[in-house]
Parts: sequence; C-alpha cells; structure tokens
Amino acid sequence: MEERKLICINCPLGCPLTVSIDQGSVVSVSGNTCPRGEAYGRKECTGPTRIVTSTVRVTGGKLPVVSVKTASDIPKDKMEECIGQLKNVSVSAPVHIGDVILENAASTGVSIVATRNCEAV
Repeated sequence: MEERKLICINCPLGCPLTVSIDQGSVVSVSGNTCPRGEAYGRKECTGPTRIVTSTVRVTGGKLPVVSVKTASDIPKDKMEECIGQLKNVSVSAPVHIGDVILENAASTGVSIVATRNCEAV
C-alpha cells in the first residue's frame, strides 16, 4: 500500500493529509478536519484538476491584455495545451467580466472567461 502526503488547499487551514492508495484506488484519507479535505485528497490522487489563469491580447482596448481563467477546473495534464491555445487568442474590446473568450479549451468542455473589464478606446 502506498501513502501520499498532501496539504489540502480547499481553505486557509491547510490540513496535512495522508492518503492511502492500494492498486490505484484510494483506501483512506486522514488528517482532514472537514469533508472537503477528504474529497480533495481523493480527487488529487486519482484525477488532479486545476483552474488555469492567464492573459489574452486585446485589440482596440484601453489595456493591451485582459486576464482570463477557466470557468471550472480542468485535468492537470491538459493545462499546457490550454495555455498553448491562449497564445493565439486575441479579442476585440470591449471585454467584460464573464465574457467567454474561448470555448472548449483543450477539448475539456470548459470555457475560458474574462476576469477583468477592458473598455474600447
């Protein structure tokens, strides 16, 4: 049986987790002070995901770039592909928080959305 040590990132407590894994399946999670910690430990050891943040170019705007993020978490192994797709994206101003910048990023079914407003010049 394998044991992995993690720090839970679901809240500021940062509980030290110990996840026991047997033949690729999580057997137990200990060290968590709430149910979210257990869920995080299981997910991190079986299918880790992340929120991707970046910027994209803006044409005709008061700012040269606008910040963006994935609308939800995506598989960790798709992060590089997602960021690579964003290198070629340019949007026209105005841009508003929540605007969909790119649909189905890295074939994950998750959209990239703006996290900042950018008015047109």
